[in-house]
Amino acid sequence: MSIVNVKAVSRRFDVSRPWLNRVIERRPKAILTAVSDVTFEIGAGETYGLVGESGSGKSTIGRMLVGLLRPSEGVVEIEGVDLNGPDDDEIARVRTDIGMIFQDPFASLNPRWRVGEIIVEPVVALGGETAGLAARLLVQVGLSAADARKYPHEFSGGQRQRIGIARALASEPKVIVCDEPTSALDVSVQAQVLNLMRDLAEEHGLTYLFISHDLTVVRHMATRIGVLYLGRLVEEATPEDLFNGPRHPYTQMLLAAAPTLDAFGEVADVPEGEIPDPISPPPGCVFHPRCPIAQDICRATRPLWRDLGRRKVACHLAE
Repeated sequence: MSIVNVKAVSRRFDVSRPWLNRVIERRPKAILTAVSDVTFEIGAGETYGLVGESGSGKSTIGRMLVGLLRPSEGVVEIEGVDLNGPDDDEIARVRTDIGMIFQDPFASLNPRWRVGEIIVEPVVALGGETAGLAARLLVQVGLSAADARKYPHEFSGGQRQRIGIARALASEPKVIVCDEPTSALDVSVQAQVLNLMRDLAEEHGLTYLFISHDLTVVRHMATRIGVLYLGRLVEEATPEDLFNGPRHPYTQMLLAAAPTLDAFGEVADVPEGEIPDPISPPPGCVFHPRCPIAQDICRATRPLWRDLGRRKVACHLAE
């Protein structure tokens, strides 16, 4: 059963210069398409990994999933409820089932609040009971109950991210959006935080949307992986299928550039070219300017998002 359904979602931003400047310079509006026609679902208890280069739209999707952004088109459903639908009571109920772990453990915690206040803030906003909650959650994420009286500056980066995880768990959510939760941490600390998140998922039956640019981390965490390029999903598969036999040229390029344990001393292939301008994306398949096997159909026609065996892929030449 799917707990998260993202259906044909797009998100555009108006990044135009001020009106007067556009009139003087005779320039049209500039519309940036951050996410374009993305569809996927996440089953209860599943971890869906979303990977791609910087600027591919990963964080925009995460923010739409928690209601921080509205989609320009399409539907985001949690437990069958449209987060932007007309039923305010149902939306309010479902929002309590969504938590978020932010990328930066230093910027995401209020430096003027004690840790205990930070952790229980979501529950206070809902009018819930907070007695002993912060202490209990701090112990659960591997810290001390006495840490509730301290301030964020008294903790390391890894400890701060544990506090962020405790805050995300405070309202007992069913779905947690993890926006690159370990990218600002040292490698050894990353492993501790990732193992903690896996343990909590098993203990509480949590469903994760795990956003990252690190393929190694996503392979460790995810039950399914979606590969995003210029705001569009290009491939989706299980970690085993994706890493053993990628079908989209972009996925192949990412995997070729990823570090591996048996490649010590070798020079990794750097992904060729740069992501096109999202304000004026190329026609057809958006990856064709960088694709080594692109043909005329790739330059003219946008590939459909289709099933291909045990995976989904958007590529004319995937077979």
